[in-house]
Order: sequence, then structure tokens, then C-alpha cells
Amino acid sequence: MAVAPSVLTVLRSQAQDPVGLLRAASAQLGSAVGVLSSFGAESALLLAFVAEADPHMPVLFLETGRHFPETLAYRAELAEALGLTNVQDIRPTQAELDARDPTGELWAFDPDACCRLRKVEPMDLASLPYAALVTGRKQAQAATRALLPVVEEKAGGQLRLNPLAHWQAEEITREMKRRGLPPHPLVAQGYPSIGCAPCTQPVGQTEDPRAGRWAGLAKTECGIHTAS
Repeated sequence: MAVAPSVLTVLRSQAQDPVGLLRAASAQLGSAVGVLSSFGAESALLLAFVAEADPHMPVLFLETGRHFPETLAYRAELAEALGLTNVQDIRPTQAELDARDPTGELWAFDPDACCRLRKVEPMDLASLPYAALVTGRKQAQAATRALLPVVEEKAGGQLRLNPLAHWQAEEITREMKRRGLPPHPLVAQGYPSIGCAPCTQPVGQTEDPRAGRWAGLAKTECGIHTAS
């Protein structure tokens, strides 16, 4: 679903204002804007901006069946606290799980296949109606995201809007505290980036924030943001 050049111009004019960007996206694209959120370590700030811009905007949460219990509790707490009215759980079908991961151990021997099954394919399907998807990705998260733009055009014409692309971790922490936003409970235990429980571990203070994701493997992304 391609977006008109005039819409891109409007969105790029709001690149330095996260709430302004989200309001402009909602005004220009209406219900064709969705938000991707993991309800992870720094998700609260983006979701607060979403709630301020349009609390009815669809928020898509990948329910992989492998989350930390703390993440699921945080998802419910944060959505209620911010007044988000349209949080949707996106998950693989039981038939696909039975066929491709009958023992529930696919993550252990083929994490890429597990991510395709539990994240990439369900999100590809769920995101089809949207001209633009809002993400919480930031340039400072990892070397693979160092050049991430605020308004990102994908090969298929769909947009990714990354309102926090240029924000540093300390800025996010400071703004979350200013707004009184609750942190993810695992952050205090050394998890600056939080994904599925089997594939996430704590990291040291001097390590890349995403070093605990698929630690020891060449894998750095689940695939939902790298596909065209």
C-alpha cells in the first residue's frame, strides 16, 4: 500500500516531534496506521505518545507464547494506565504451531525458524491492512540500526514510522520518569532489551543493549523489521 508523496512530506515535516508525527499520520492515513509494540524495556514512552496522539490507534502485540510472565503483566498494566483501547494480540495459528513446532523447542535448534513462525509470518499477515506501522526502534540500540530514519520507506510501499529513532537511552529514561511511566520490571534485573524468555538474557552495563538477544549467535533481529 503505497503512500502519496504529499503525505510523506507532511510526515517528514513532523520528524522531530513524536506526538506531532503520530497525529499527522492519523490525520493523513486514518485507520491505516498501526503501532508495533513489544511492551518491552522502553516501550512505555512510545505508547504514551500514541495515547496522547490517538488512544484508539491499533497497537499490535506479538503474543509468541514464549514471553516472560512479567511482560504479559506489564502489557496489561501499561495499556490500562495509558488508556489504550485497541491493543491486539497477534499470534500464530495452533495448526501452524502443531505442524512446525510440536514440542515447543524450535527456538533451541533453529531460532530463525521460530521467529518466522511466531513473529514474522503472523505480523506479515496482521500488517497487511496498514499503510504505515509505528515502531519503537532507535539508532542507539544496535549497530544494525545506526542509520535508522524517522520516516522509513519499505520496498513494498509500506512505511515504518520510528518516532524515537534519534533518542538516546538517557533521554528516554528521563522522559519516562518525568511522565511517571512505569518501567518494565525486568529492566532492574539487567534486561535493557526484552524479547522471548528463552532467547533473552541480562547484559553488562557496557554491552550493546541488544547483546542479550540471541546471545552467542550471529542473529540480531527477529525479522519483522528487516523484511521488505
